[in-house]
Amino acid sequence: MKKKIVMSIAFLLVALLAGCGYNNNNGASPASVQADAADQEESGKTPLAEAPKEEASAEEIPEEAKAPEQTAPALADGTYTAQFHTDSSMFHVNEACGGKGELTVENGKMTIHISLVSKNIVSLYPGLAQDAAKEGAKLLSPTQDTVTYSDGMTEEVYGFDVPVPALDTEFDLAILGKKGEWYDHKVSVSGAEPLENEAGAPAEGTAPEEKETKSAMPEDGTYRVEISFAGGSGKAAILSPATLTVSAGKTTALVEWNSPNYDYMIVDGEKYLPVNTEGNSAFEIPVAALDTEIAVIGDTVAMSAPHEIEYTLTFHSDTMKAVE
Repeated sequence: MKKKIVMSIAFLLVALLAGCGYNNNNGASPASVQADAADQEESGKTPLAEAPKEEASAEEIPEEAKAPEQTAPALADGTYTAQFHTDSSMFHVNEACGGKGELTVENGKMTIHISLVSKNIVSLYPGLAQDAAKEGAKLLSPTQDTVTYSDGMTEEVYGFDVPVPALDTEFDLAILGKKGEWYDHKVSVSGAEPLENEAGAPAEGTAPEEKETKSAMPEDGTYRVEISFAGGSGKAAILSPATLTVSAGKTTALVEWNSPNYDYMIVDGEKYLPVNTEGNSAFEIPVAALDTEIAVIGDTVAMSAPHEIEYTLTFHSDTMKAVE
């Protein structure tokens, strides 16, 4: 009896398998499929349906066949101007700086000095805000910067020396406001150009440019000479021509403003007071060279508070006429 029951169950299973449509592409039975697979495995062959795609891994690619990585050329040690870009209209370089900062490269490491628009940002952190608040985080402290606007007005603002990991690549820079809250920002530095030093020579590592030869001073005497004047808002000016005096190797100029509101001038760090008490402000100042720009500062009291404004003067030797 048990033998008949087992045989009945076997026939029932065969019928159920046939009803599910279990077959392969060749119409073979499950048993034949398993047998074929076993034979192929023993022979070292793989069924086509299971054949792996031929893909070369990175380890299998010969080193000489790999494309070389593209890296930006490193800047030579020296000083440059560069654009400083941010992702915010509230955090950016002062407008007086034209969006630029001074980039210094030393031993391959880059740092850019930026002057901001005010003193409202009190610290920076090269990284994310969440890390800036952690104990031991190395924060960037501000410097006191003086910026001069196109109208001659000056202002004290905060500046920062920011490490630059790479040019033309965004990096994280967190800022701390007066209210004590950190904010995340993305910044980048680009367009580095060699910066000329104070003497007018290109920064170290750059090719020197030819400079205009300064004209020699005339012999002792008194002369009238035309002046080129630049700087400020354009409302104030030094009158031209001016009187130039050469004596014992020293050259001075008596210059007169078109305003009585200048109470002192600064030339080469020295302060000079007016030589008159009535009329337009007049000063006797030293002249270091002819036919080259001379930087001067004039302090005006015409505004609500005194302001030092930067100007340049150029004394033109080809216009000089001796005063008899």
